[in-house]
Amino acid sequence: MFDRFLRACRREATDVTPVWFMRQAGRYMAEYRALREKHTLLEICKTPELALEVTLQPLRLGVDAAILFADILLPLEPMGAPFSFEKGEGPVIHEPVRDRAAIDRMRVFEPEEGLGYVLEAIRLIRRELDGKTPLIGFAGAPFTMASYLVEGGKSSDYFRTKQLMWGDPESFSLLMSKISEVVRRYLHAQVEAGAQAVQLFDSWIGALSPEDYRTHVAPHVKNILQSIEKTGVPVIHFGTNTSTLLEAQRDCGGTVIGVDWRLPLGEAWKRIGYDHAIQGNLDPLLLCAPRDVAAARARAVLAEAAGRPGHIFNLGHGIVPQTPVDNVKALVDVIHAYRHEGAA
Repeated sequence: MFDRFLRACRREATDVTPVWFMRQAGRYMAEYRALREKHTLLEICKTPELALEVTLQPLRLGVDAAILFADILLPLEPMGAPFSFEKGEGPVIHEPVRDRAAIDRMRVFEPEEGLGYVLEAIRLIRRELDGKTPLIGFAGAPFTMASYLVEGGKSSDYFRTKQLMWGDPESFSLLMSKISEVVRRYLHAQVEAGAQAVQLFDSWIGALSPEDYRTHVAPHVKNILQSIEKTGVPVIHFGTNTSTLLEAQRDCGGTVIGVDWRLPLGEAWKRIGYDHAIQGNLDPLLLCAPRDVAAARARAVLAEAAGRPGHIFNLGHGIVPQTPVDNVKALVDVIHAYRHEGAA
């Protein structure tokens, strides 16, 4: 069933539990590393034919969906904040955005103008995969994007971001509004280009308290998700460290709520409500553990889902570079072989 992923997003019955992995294309695969010897990450993202090639690489492992190969930070450059990937540091924003004047300079742009290469990659991938494997598009959520902009890169405590949020909430809201409008337009453009589902990545949202999430983040996320849901495609709302935020996330929108490994899937689903599908939630490092350990823990996640329609198996975050490829394939086979108690 090539559409079992999409069926699960809609909480329809599937023959087996669908599975895909965040960062399923990337550094753990020899094919990708060979390509990176010739091209930078940004060159791959900005060359539709290369993005197509990398998107297709993990499909040989048997996953039930492809996810567009891109980076959540790509919208920052056309907004007026160029960045680069520095060895050992990750993304580095060349001119961090830390005051009202810098925020005022940030542009809201049309996706075809600033990110046309991503949309062309989606069109190429859809032509290649049509009728075979569904394609997921994605974007970074406003808080995660804002934190990169304000911090200038990765952060362990989001000190500058929180100081701006608390010390100048009006300017912070303006920044979030600009990012959310860019992301909203970008995801709509991805759907128009052919993405059959989209995921909003709020990777750093767990740094916030429920009060700060509801006050400073939720209105902007809701603006994006409720707009995209009107397209009719499944919308996955994902964050990490969200045990205290699940209900607030659900209230913002998303037909599927992605959860990390810090909360049992059954408990998370009960709190979210069974009128939503759920995605997750194996610890990514278990893919580096002995296979029997990973298989047992994966079956425990599946048991938590209790055979209820609407579970998409995934990790609680992305595959790490040290992961053996054969372990990923073995886990896919475990997921597809699993049968719930009482199932045919």
